[in-house]
Amino acid sequence: MSSTPRPTRPASLPQRTGRRLRRAFGARHEPLARPLDRSRARAWLSALLGAVIALALCAGGSLLLYRSTAHQADLDRGRLRQVDAVVRDIPDRTTAATGSRYSGGYSNRIDVTAVWTAPNGIQRLGTVQAPHSVVPGSRLPIWVDPVGAVSAPPGDRAALAVSAACTGAGGLLALLALLLLALRVRLHALDRRAEAAWAADWARLEPLWSGRAGHCRED
Repeated sequence: MSSTPRPTRPASLPQRTGRRLRRAFGARHEPLARPLDRSRARAWLSALLGAVIALALCAGGSLLLYRSTAHQADLDRGRLRQVDAVVRDIPDRTTAATGSRYSGGYSNRIDVTAVWTAPNGIQRLGTVQAPHSVVPGSRLPIWVDPVGAVSAPPGDRAALAVSAACTGAGGLLALLALLLLALRVRLHALDRRAEAAWAADWARLEPLWSGRAGHCRED
């Protein structure tokens, strides 16, 4: 009793990758393999190695970027001080809203005049940003430098980590896109070489296979 042969399952991704690696290094014995097949395997291998290198570079770059920005944030946190600014004057909201599209409905903050005390004890008067709902006499926490000038707050470590990770991911995507483009260009060039070789072989063998070569000699 004959048994029906089972259909062969397609090779998994690790198996296909292993075949390409062995073919690229010439370790896979394939009598019908052409040099172009090995060139294709080397192209895939180069793209794989390039992707691994790109991943390592972007991961390392993200880590270095995070360490640099986190170190600067620690320095700013040690240099700057947070003080309370008391709101003195508030601009007319109607005038601010119609005067600039960024100072009105598109932004939830406005510029107000406030007074605060610098770390050196000198009272300062200046312009700070505050929510729309602020009223005169409100206290606003602001960051100032040693002489009392308003400064941006120190960076948060979590936000810096997210920013560094997004930068690394964007760089990785750009490098992978370049690798994919280079791989497609290389494979297209190999396909054109294969088509040209096939056409040359067919032009040489077709007269012999069809019998037209004998008719040409008789003529």
